Amino acid sequence: MERGTLADTYVAAIQHDLADLPANATRVGVVRRPTSWFHAAVDENRPELGPPADLLESMRDAEEDMKMQGLCEEGAHNAAWDRVGFGEAYREHLETDDDARAAIVALEERLASGESLTLICYENTEKKRCHRTILREVLEGDEP
Repeated sequence: MERGTLADTYVAAIQHDLADLPANATRVGVVRRPTSWFHAAVDENRPELGPPADLLESMRDAEEDMKMQGLCEEGAHNAAWDRVGFGEAYREHLETDDDARAAIVALEERLASGESLTLICYENTEKKRCHRTILREVLEGDEP
């Protein structure tokens, strides 16, 4: 059987018909705290694949600090990402959290069985870094 495809996008792109997604792909949300309107845009949500609450809080605090220093929203977001070591901390979460590991294995099995998946969260990755990109790399086996 042919492996399913893996794509990713952000929820506003779906809501405004800006996302070019495979027609048959299951839309998998990967956010810790989805809103009702987020649920309306996805087929399912895997909150265990969202960044841990303490990491998100550290990121928000650092981002606010960067904005106070005069950086634009995107610049503050990306600078905060580096300051808190977001990428490394999120990768560690995926490797060490039992629920996250189980969710990754389940998604890997679905891809291997031919199901196509699209990972979805809130962040527009055209200008901002996002955990969704790291998760996609893990699922594609592109991790170093």
